[in-house]
Amino acid sequence: MDEILVLGATGTTGKRVVRELQARGLAVRAASRRGRVRFDWGERDTWGPALAGAGAVYLMAPHELPVDPEFVHEAVAHGVRRIVLLSSRGIEEMGDERLLGAEALVRESGVEWTVVRADWFNQNFDEGFFRPAIEAGALAVPVGDIRQGFVDADDIAAVAAVALTEDGHAGRTYEVTGPRALSFGEALALISDASGRPIRFGGTPDEYRAQQDAIGMPRERTEAEIEAFAQLKDGEATDDVPNVTGRAAVDFATYATRAWAT
Repeated sequence: MDEILVLGATGTTGKRVVRELQARGLAVRAASRRGRVRFDWGERDTWGPALAGAGAVYLMAPHELPVDPEFVHEAVAHGVRRIVLLSSRGIEEMGDERLLGAEALVRESGVEWTVVRADWFNQNFDEGFFRPAIEAGALAVPVGDIRQGFVDADDIAAVAAVALTEDGHAGRTYEVTGPRALSFGEALALISDASGRPIRFGGTPDEYRAQQDAIGMPRERTEAEIEAFAQLKDGEATDDVPNVTGRAAVDFATYATRAWAT
């Protein structure tokens, strides 16, 4: 059986995709910049060895950079027949040309493709970029009371693993969310309930500016982010996780309890 190449295999979703595939007894090539299988977007000579023998690829866009079209071309030339791309919800509203371009690349690749459009990761709060603010007891995001479908990274990985290994998902774009939409204030209240620690939410642009100024972010970047956030609308929860995986999506309250316990 051809191996499945997982890029970003040490990241939030990548490591979980690896676990899902290994649990199925499949041959997995876990690639990262410092792993046994080396892959670096900035070092093209690592691409070919990582792709050799792979029949499917879990593709993540490099941090803040577009997916290089030459990588997709090289993957197809090496015999990759299936690509599953991790993307994001709301990229049209946010004007995310990086991910819009990545989606166009895989759709035009000539092989089977699936796009997994994930909502805000639950794990942003304990493994990701929100953690320092959570630990400090206050988080600002300029979205007011807008509701989003916070999704657990385990569910993202489960959907990706199904699309990588089972038929019937080619040409599909999945909107992957948790079972209910929540505002950031509601999500933080659930974390507070689980941890017993008060966490204040600031949903206005001024509160976001103050937070970003305090951590030394350039004001120009902050203003661009505020403008992008202003385009977001209420997001509805979808049934794509249970429909694809056959199991219920993890609720945010369950995630918060588990995260605090560990």
